[in-house]
Amino acid sequence: MRRADRLFLLVNALRGRRRAVLARELADTLGVSMRTVYRDVADLQRSGVPIEGEAGVGYVLRHGADIPPLMFDEDEIEAVVVGIRFARAFAGNRLSESAARALVKIEAAIPERIRACAERAAIMAPEWRGELSREFGALLDRLNEAIAARRVLRLDYRDESGDASTREVEPLCIVFWGGSWTLGAWCRLRGAFRQFRLNRIDAMDATGEIAADDPSRNLAALLREVRTNPAFAARPEARVSPRNALA
Repeated sequence: MRRADRLFLLVNALRGRRRAVLARELADTLGVSMRTVYRDVADLQRSGVPIEGEAGVGYVLRHGADIPPLMFDEDEIEAVVVGIRFARAFAGNRLSESAARALVKIEAAIPERIRACAERAAIMAPEWRGELSREFGALLDRLNEAIAARRVLRLDYRDESGDASTREVEPLCIVFWGGSWTLGAWCRLRGAFRQFRLNRIDAMDATGEIAADDPSRNLAALLREVRTNPAFAARPEARVSPRNALA
């Protein structure tokens, strides 16, 4: 890693932190020694970057500090462009439209040489969002907003056999499996994590309740359970828990 890149990554690792970050954490993040972190922090401080703290206590970027962004190199801008293409293709209407605006801004800001590299990025994504309709994009928007606000949802849901049920769920994430979409959630009826196929949700309403931030059933807990069940990551129909996960 170039030293200039490492210094910018160090600043970005401190950006927005409310607590001091120990040199050990920064070293692990950057893949360098603590001695290198101490030296880089001292160099940044001498150059005027408002980093406060000391060895053994940790470092923090002074609140409100205006640090210019790092210019992307060719590989980084290619990754950003590919990510934006996928957001335009598969995210909801709001994120799809925001991604298109972001791409215009990025292309206007980067040098011509880097822009040409971005345009040659060979990984594409068809802009159909999985269901060929703005209605489906609106559903993704509603689910995304409910997850951000921790709103409890009531779903009218059909399982694989076509049997209908009503579920109150605490939505945690939306997953696109390259052919199907699921909502990962804590199902109150089953008292366990479940994934719900979006094309089997017949109706959806907010209950007006805000889900508690319970560490035993939040997104981190869901991801931990997923990691213990490789079959879940292999196909969306797989189970999230030892019992049936799709209702």
